[in-house]
Amino acid sequence: MSTPYTRQIERLVNGIPTQDGAGVSLTRVLTHDLQRRLDPFLMLDAFHSDEPSDYLAGFPDHPHRGFETVTYMLAGRMRHRDNAGNEGLLEPGGMQWMTAGRGLVHSELPEQENGLMSGFQLWVNLAGKDKMTDPGYQDIPSAGIPETEPQPGVKVRVLAGTAFGVAGAISRETTEPLYLDLKLESGVTLDLPIPATHNAFLYVYEGKLAVGAAGSETRAAEAGRMAVLSNAVGSAGVTVRAEQGSRFLLIAGKPLNEPIAQWGPFVMNTREQVEAAIDDFRAGRF
Repeated sequence: MSTPYTRQIERLVNGIPTQDGAGVSLTRVLTHDLQRRLDPFLMLDAFHSDEPSDYLAGFPDHPHRGFETVTYMLAGRMRHRDNAGNEGLLEPGGMQWMTAGRGLVHSELPEQENGLMSGFQLWVNLAGKDKMTDPGYQDIPSAGIPETEPQPGVKVRVLAGTAFGVAGAISRETTEPLYLDLKLESGVTLDLPIPATHNAFLYVYEGKLAVGAAGSETRAAEAGRMAVLSNAVGSAGVTVRAEQGSRFLLIAGKPLNEPIAQWGPFVMNTREQVEAAIDDFRAGRF
């Protein structure tokens, strides 16, 4: 007997318009109050604008410690530089996966003066045992992200984890993140596998999805909304139906179940560790 796809929408979240960096306009989708519920994920920002004043200032040099940042571009070009000597250009369809570890200072600046800039930045927490690991950086072009079409009307880009038998561009042992970018044609229904151990959410950025298995209560998630998925015991995942042509992210991960102490760009397990991070940064030890 097959395991049912019984996850449902537990909560719908509207993103909060804000600015970050040197004045970049964005929508903060996953906010501080959801960090425990969506452990190991700390933040998700969505940016989408063809107005240069919304993005030209970019993100000048700033520090991080204790987690990973994942930047995924849909449109536009962004240059990364850090104090470890790494440099890379993020282009449409590409992803940058950066492990801040014990400390890194980097910048993310647009390499365009007009046109559309669109994409996402996700923060993934590191386990306490890994927070002081060596910093690392992976720049993955669009061609390096595996794609699959598991059924007619469905296209899936596998950024991290494994889905429909396809291994993604990135894997992590502890948090086991699953990060998918999906495109569904109108009217298509998809059973979407998610490990039962994982917290999970959807973010719809085009179209409208009905979420829930046939014969059960379904709720709709429209473009610009995040759907926190229930943790149904023994569930194989979630069933979604595109009520119109839709594109959305599925993000899931195994919770760390550790204390979270955060001060801006430093995410540790205790206040003392955060204070040590601040001291190290001010003393130039990153």
